[in-house]
Amino acid sequence: MGTSLTPDFWKSFALLLAISMAATFVVSAALDALVLRLRQRRRQRQLPAGRPDGALRIPSRPKQTLVHH
Repeated sequence: MGTSLTPDFWKSFALLLAISMAATFVVSAALDALVLRLRQRRRQRQLPAGRPDGALRIPSRPKQTLVHH
C-alpha cells in the first residue's frame, strides 16, 4: 500500500529544517567567535613586552654537562 505525504507533513518538515539550519548557523558562529577570542588571548600572552614588532625571542639554554658516576 502506498502512502502519500500530506501537506501538514511538508509544513512540519520545512519548519524543522529551517529551525535546524538556524541552530547550526548560530552554534557555528558562536564557536568561531570563541576560537578567535582564545587565539587572540593566547597571542597577547606570547608577545614579549619590549618587542612592539611581535617577534618572539627564543631563550637560550645553558649547556648542561652530563656527569657519569
